[in-house]
Amino acid sequence: MKPAYIEARKNPDRPMTTISMRLPEDVIDDLKRIAPMLGVNGYQPLIRFYIGKGLRESLSELHGSQWEKLAEILHQRGMSEEQVAEIIGEARSGAPEHQIAA
Repeated sequence: MKPAYIEARKNPDRPMTTISMRLPEDVIDDLKRIAPMLGVNGYQPLIRFYIGKGLRESLSELHGSQWEKLAEILHQRGMSEEQVAEIIGEARSGAPEHQIAA
């Protein structure tokens, strides 16, 4: 059984917020070019589709996993979302995040 927050993502009437994001011009050009080929009305809905798809995959992968259980324990012990995400990221990759980015 999937958690409620995953099921809630199926609701098309969820509240939206505006963000600003920098992307390379060629990526935007490619998105604009392929959106109609995929039957999507514009490049921004295609970006939302790609983000949603990746997020659903990640959430499904983490649901019920040892990582989700670890996150719950760390939250119960007072750690912030950012701290938990960093710790789990390090544990999954086997290296501290600051070393990965270098």
